[in-house]
This record gives sequence, C-alpha cells and structure tokens, in this order.
Amino acid sequence: MSVIGIPQTQIHRLPQSKYVDAIRWLPSVSPLQQSAIVAFFDTDADSPSLEVHSLDQESKALDLVSSWAPPSRISSLKSTHAFAVASTVSGSLHVFSATEAQDPSSAFRSEVSVAADGKGFHMGRINGVDLMDGGSNECVSVGEDGRVNLVRVLDGSYRKVFDGNGLVSYTAVKWASPTEFVTGGCGFGLQWWDLRRPGSAVAQFKGNLEKGRTSGIIHSIDVHPSRKHTCLAGGSAGTIFAWDLRYQQQPIILSGTGSDTAAQSLSESEVWEVQYDSYTKSSINNFSSSKLLPAMFCSEDGILGVIEQGEEPTELMAEPCAINSLDIDRQNPSEVICSLEWESIAIVSRP
Repeated sequence: MSVIGIPQTQIHRLPQSKYVDAIRWLPSVSPLQQSAIVAFFDTDADSPSLEVHSLDQESKALDLVSSWAPPSRISSLKSTHAFAVASTVSGSLHVFSATEAQDPSSAFRSEVSVAADGKGFHMGRINGVDLMDGGSNECVSVGEDGRVNLVRVLDGSYRKVFDGNGLVSYTAVKWASPTEFVTGGCGFGLQWWDLRRPGSAVAQFKGNLEKGRTSGIIHSIDVHPSRKHTCLAGGSAGTIFAWDLRYQQQPIILSGTGSDTAAQSLSESEVWEVQYDSYTKSSINNFSSSKLLPAMFCSEDGILGVIEQGEEPTELMAEPCAINSLDIDRQNPSEVICSLEWESIAIVSRP
C-alpha cells in the first residue's frame, strides 16, 4: 500500500533474450550517462557474450553500446572506476578499460587476457575475482582448484599466492587493502590473506556458525568501506554474517543458520550476493564499532532486501525466480541493478 505524498521505491524490469549471468555498473563518463556491463549466455546457441549497455535515465531502457565474445561462459564479473574484469568457467581471466568499453567508437576488447594453462594459473572454473579502486593494480582470482593468483592488470603477468592442490576450493574473494584480501569457500569458512606475510592465510574463521553444523558455501564477500577488519559474507540457507578480525571466532549472524532472528529472515535459500549499503539510513547514531552498517543481499528464492543488525529486515523486491547478482551504483547509491534468472534485468530506484 502506497501513501500519497511519500516517495516509493520504483522497480523497472527489462526482459532480455538471453540468460543474464551477472551485471555491474560502470563508472559514469558524464553526469547524464549511466552504463552497465552484462554477462549473457544464449542457451539456444550455447554462446556467451559480455555486453556494455547505456541506460536511458528517463525510460530506464538499455541500449547496446558494444559486445565481446568470451572463450566460455562468464563465471565472475567485477568493475571499478578504471577497469572491469571477467573470469570464465574454463579458467581464463580478462581485463577491460571501463572508459573505452563505453565508447562506441572504440573496439570493445580485452586489454589483458590470461588463459587457463593447466600449470601455474587456474585449472577449470574461476569462481571469484576482484579489483581494488585506487589501490593495488593487481586482480585477485580464486578457483575451484584451490588456487589463489594475482594478475597485473597492466601486462597480464601473474603470480601464485597459494595452491591448495585440489584439497580446498574457493568460491569468493574481496580486497580489503592494497596488501590484504579475504576469501571464502565450503563450510562457511573465511580466510584472511596478507601479501606481506606470504605462504598461507594469516587468520581463519572455521565456519562454526551453529554447533554441529558447518555445511554450507560462501557465495559473496564484502569488506566494510572504512573498517577493513570487518567483512560481510553471504551463503547457503539464507546465511548472512559479519566477521570481525578482532573477534575471529565470534561471528555476528544477521540471517539464517544460527541466527537469533531466524524468524525474521527474508530468505532461506542461497544468498548469491551481499554488499554494504551506504544509502539506507542506519538506525545507528554516532556509529560505533559494536554495530554494523546495513547490508543489501539477493537470493535464489527471488528476494532483494536490506538487513541490519538488531533491526527488522526490509524487502525491496520479491521475484518468482532467482536474483543472481546485484550491484549498488557507487556514484548514485539509490540505484541498484540486478540480474534475474528468467532472462531479465531489474533496476531498483530508491527514493
């Protein structure tokens, strides 16, 4: 029920002709332009594509600017103010200039590509990649083969950080600083890495969310924008929790497994993506380290919502299909873009 005179959240659903695997905002090159990079997969032709679309701010229609054919289906997609990076199920990684990708007069091509070589790089699917805005000029990648690699975005050279030799598998990764990042995988486990202390993770959370239950997978990680020692993770069974390095085995469970507010959880299925939400007005006054910023998430059971420690969760959108990914526009955080399982893109504009 809407109330006259109070602005409401607007949802624009844009049907597509192909499956939407992932979507990310690109930095605006002008105040009147918004663009997104989208990973598509044509199931009829068994053909993947990576496309850049401009957004008409009035009609919210997407117009194709450029397209590129990856060697296989896109498995992970990230963007920063300078670059976009995509990985594939066959184990390759590709870096693009965010500015040139939005220029229709420029050829949309990979600036740097690293192919799966079966040796030092990945063998098989790369599950997660990440770049850091204004920090490291390296992209971190993690795979189901248990390998963690760093790729220089300037020349495509790479170096191994860790090789699990197939005994472990990583599913998500996020930079915390130019020398630190966090990874996640099976068993709700998280690992904190410091390049100044090579060889292995310097801290680990072993996934003890609930006594007797450690089965679950981390699908997404975000790091607090101003407190790098606190990260957010989303995964199986509607689970969302925060991990504070100061209290390494005492996670703050916001939703799902082990949560005291399980009855309030909006989702009970896989949480595909989580991001700290700087737009939602927090109930925290004079923010203290004992409470967390609100977080946005999307799930397999079609929920796009915002959750905050100690507060009732807010449902922004409920779809009859999975919401595979979300991205909050860093330049205009009231705008959220999502990929839907039923070959659609949704743009959520918050008042």
